[in-house]
Amino acid sequence: MPGYTLATTVERPYDETVEAVRAALADQGFGILTEIDLKATLAAKLDVDVPPQVILGACRPPLAYQALQVEPSIAAVLPCNVVVRSVDEETTVVEALDPDAMMGLSDAPQLHSVARDAKDRLTAALAALTEEHR
Repeated sequence: MPGYTLATTVERPYDETVEAVRAALADQGFGILTEIDLKATLAAKLDVDVPPQVILGACRPPLAYQALQVEPSIAAVLPCNVVVRSVDEETTVVEALDPDAMMGLSDAPQLHSVARDAKDRLTAALAALTEEHR
């Protein structure tokens, strides 16, 4: 996995994983603001077939608000994108943009605590996916 994402691979079908990701994010205080079905979009726009994949735009309003108070332009990288991608019938990858990677976009030290909180919550959500499926 690239160095700019937090990721986990789960031995669970895609549809089950999408629902588990939604629940794990909700448990960490994130809501889903946007959803992009890449498979459907690419099929409609380019007539190509890719494995099932969705981008969930996750937001924890208190974190977003804190970040915006420090750096209004940080809105360009909100919400936190979480990707759920089918590998095969029983394997799914879940990735989220690492908030540490976003810190390279701003030199505002006040954003570090916001990024740390977001990273801790996203890491916990990803960990829950593998813990609950043991």
